[in-house]
Amino acid sequence: MPREVVDAGPGRTGVPPSKLVVELTPAVEDLVEVLTGLRGAHAIVLGGSRASGTNDASSDWDLGVYYRGDLDLPPLAAHGVVHPPGSWGRLMNGGAWLRLGDAKVDVLLRDLDTVERWSERAERGEFEIDALLGYVAGAPTYLLTAELAWCRVLRGVLHARPFPELLAAEAPARWRFRWSFSLDHARMHARRGDVVAALGQAAKAALEEAHAVLCARREWTCNEKGLLEKAGLARLRELCAAVAASPVDLLRWVDGVAAEPGVAANEPRPWR
Repeated sequence: MPREVVDAGPGRTGVPPSKLVVELTPAVEDLVEVLTGLRGAHAIVLGGSRASGTNDASSDWDLGVYYRGDLDLPPLAAHGVVHPPGSWGRLMNGGAWLRLGDAKVDVLLRDLDTVERWSERAERGEFEIDALLGYVAGAPTYLLTAELAWCRVLRGVLHARPFPELLAAEAPARWRFRWSFSLDHARMHARRGDVVAALGQAAKAALEEAHAVLCARREWTCNEKGLLEKAGLARLRELCAAVAASPVDLLRWVDGVAAEPGVAANEPRPWR
C-alpha cells in the first residue's frame, strides 16, 4: 500500500528533501515489520534508487537496519542467508541478499555506534578510505554519514547532518593527492605497455577527482554509481572507452585523462 516515508533530516546538501511517497509491496512491507521487531534494531530505512526517486521497474529494494549492541538475526535468517555484523567489513558491516517473490531485496546492517563515530570525525574533517569490494577508488568512511542524508526513514528516528564545512575544506586535497598518485602509476604502466594496469589506475584517478569535486561542492555521495556524471566529468568515461594500446599512444592517453579535469599540474607529490 502507499505509505509516506519520513525524511531522515537535513538533505544531502543541507536542505531538507521533500517528502517521498513510496508504495511498498506487501512482501516488502512484511519484511519491514520483521526488521522493526529485531531486538536491537533502532530504525529501518529505505535507501538506493527508491529513496531518491530514480528507480525503475527493475530496481532492487534497499532496506537498512540501524542497530545498537547485539542484533537478533534469526527472524531475518528465516528469509534467507544472513551475513552477520562484521562479515562485510567495518563500513558495510553485514546483511542479506533476499528474493521475495519477484522482488530482489538487499538488507544492509549499520551499527549506529560506528555511524556516529565516523560522522563525528567527518565533522572535524577527518576520514579514512577503505579498499571495499565493489569500489574502484575505495569507500570513504563518511559514506555512513552520506547514507543518512540520502535514506528515507520507514520506522524509528534518525538524524542526518549537512555536509561538514571542515570536510569540504580538507577532503578535496586528500582526494587529489590520491588522484596524482594514481596518475603517476598509470603513466608508469603505460610506458611498459600494460594496458590493463594503466586503464585501472587512470579509472581510479578519474573517480578520485570526482570525489574531490563533490566534496568541494558539499555534496554527499554513497557510492561510485554515476559519480563521474555527478561531478561533471562524463568526458572521462568517453576517454576510458578509447584507451590506446601501444606504449607511446597509451602514455598520451593517460596524459589526456590527467588533463581533462583541469586540475593544476603542480598538485603536490610528497612522495618525490
